[in-house]
Amino acid sequence: MFSLLQVTNMDDKYASKLSPTVDFWAGIYLVIIAFLSIVGNAAVLVSAGRRLALLKAPEFLTVNLALTDIGMAVSMYPLSSASAFNHAWIGGDPTCLYYGLMGMIFSVTSIMTLAVMGMVRFLVTGSPPKKGITFQRRTISIVICGIWLYAGLWALFPLLGWGSYGPEPFGLACSIDWTGYGESLNHATFIMFLSVLCTILPCLVILFTYFGIAWKLHRAYQSIQSNDFQNSNIEKKITLMAVMISLGFLVAWSPYVAVSFWSMFHSREQGRMTPFISLLPCLFAKSSTVYNPFIYFIFQRTSAPRLLLFKRCVCCRHHAAGSSGVGAETGGSLTKTCAGTDETYACVIGVGVSQLEGKKTTLG
Repeated sequence: MFSLLQVTNMDDKYASKLSPTVDFWAGIYLVIIAFLSIVGNAAVLVSAGRRLALLKAPEFLTVNLALTDIGMAVSMYPLSSASAFNHAWIGGDPTCLYYGLMGMIFSVTSIMTLAVMGMVRFLVTGSPPKKGITFQRRTISIVICGIWLYAGLWALFPLLGWGSYGPEPFGLACSIDWTGYGESLNHATFIMFLSVLCTILPCLVILFTYFGIAWKLHRAYQSIQSNDFQNSNIEKKITLMAVMISLGFLVAWSPYVAVSFWSMFHSREQGRMTPFISLLPCLFAKSSTVYNPFIYFIFQRTSAPRLLLFKRCVCCRHHAAGSSGVGAETGGSLTKTCAGTDETYACVIGVGVSQLEGKKTTLG
C-alpha cells in the first residue's frame, strides 16, 4: 500500500499540469528551437574549425559559447520536447536528475563564458594612447577549463546533498528546487550562494564590461571622426553588437530568474501562479541558444569589411604622409591602392602622423 502511494505521488509530480494542446505546441516550439540552435551553433563551430590556425585567443570564448549552446540543445531539448508530446515527464527521478545536471552545467558555463568574454574584450580594447592587453591561447584555454570545472562543481552540489533538483511547476522540465528555499537552511544557503555567484555577479560583469567597451570605442572613434574620418558606422555596429549580446542574454533569462526568485520567497503561495505562466519564462530562456550565432555572423559580415577598409586607409595615409613629408595641416584627398589588394580606397587627409599612430592602437 505504501509503495503504491509512492508511485502515485511520483506520477502526480511528473504529470503535466498543462492541457494537451499547450503541451503539443510547447513540444513543437522546443523542436524548432533545438533545430535552430544545433544548425546555428554548428555553423559557428565549422567556421572556427576552418580557420583554426588564424583564430585569436579571445575567439576561443566564442567557440566555447557555441559549444555550451549546442550541448544544451542536444542533451536537454529532445527529452523536454518528448515529455511535452507525452503529456508527462519521461523517466521519473533519474532523467530529472540528468536534466537538472545538464541544465546547471551548460547554463552556468554559458553565463560565466559571457562574463569572461566581456572582461577579456574590455581589457583587449585599448584606450588611446594606451594599448589593450594581449592574451595568449594558453591563457584563454586555462580560463575555459576553469569555467567548466566551476560549472561542474555547482552542478554536483545537489547530488552531494547541498540543494536539490526537482520538477518545474508545469511538470515538463527539471531544475533547481527553488521552492525549497524556505523549507530548510540547506536549500536556502545553496540557492542564495548560487544566485549571487552564478547569476547576479556575472550579469553585473557583463553589463559593466560591455558598457565600458562601448565608452572606449566611443571616445576613440569620436576623436577620429573629429578629424574628418567618416567611419561612424563602424562605431555604431561594434557598440550595437556588444549591447545586443549582453542585453539579449539578460532579456532571455530575466523572466525565468524573476519567476524562480518569486518561487523562492513565495513557496507557500505557489498555487497562485498558473502552470502556463511558469512555462512561458522557461521556453523563452531556451531561445538564448538560438540567437547568439546569428548575432555573431550578422555583425561579423557587416562590420569586418568596413573595419578592414578603415585599417587599410589608416595604413595608406600613414605611408603617404611619411613618404611625401605631409604634416598635420595637409588638406585634400588621396586615392591609393593598398598593399596586397586590388582595391582602391579614397582616404581624406587631415590627421598628422603622430595622431594616426595613437589611433591605430585601438583598432587591432
